[in-house]
Amino acid sequence: MNPTNRTYLALGDSYTIGEGVVETENFPHQAVQLLNTAGHIFNKPTIIAKTGWTTDELQQAIDAASLDSTYTMVSLLVGVNNQYRGRSSPEYANQFQILLERAIAFAGHHPNHVFVLSIPDWGATPYAEGRDRALITREIDAFNAINKSLANEYGVHYIDITPGTREAANDPTLLTTDQLHPSGKEYSRWAAKLAEEVMTVVNGG
Repeated sequence: MNPTNRTYLALGDSYTIGEGVVETENFPHQAVQLLNTAGHIFNKPTIIAKTGWTTDELQQAIDAASLDSTYTMVSLLVGVNNQYRGRSSPEYANQFQILLERAIAFAGHHPNHVFVLSIPDWGATPYAEGRDRALITREIDAFNAINKSLANEYGVHYIDITPGTREAANDPTLLTTDQLHPSGKEYSRWAAKLAEEVMTVVNGG
């Protein structure tokens, strides 16, 4: 990674923009803060994400955005809204693959500079009360099997944050007041994992 003018593009949905928390508490901003503290200076992250976006809606937003041609690192976390709306696994696989290829292109065609995060399991939250939690978990696992397989195929980093999100079932401090979206505390755990992965790339040149 270029030691100067490092840039970060974060692509996703509510989990990337940080629904319900202040901007500085979402995981992209917390990751940059950790990296900067460690002496690996990054600019403020560029975030293309919105609550409710599915994979195809994220694609459309990327098309409409005026993005730089390349970034030092790119993260991709998307799919929960596909699952929530009952969209199919094959559709998710096809659209996630397109997004992953675009993420790699934004990273200057360096797969080692792309970081895929797994989809959190909202079935563990109070918001899922009255719904089939086991079904939600199975569907989230199926979507994560897809994005993990594609991440491995393309040689990008894969960060599995899903197990930790299931701890929200017994720890309300990991959620915002809407009892669905992660709190800054939970995002800090994602940010730590992401920053650790990024530093392995930075230190390795």
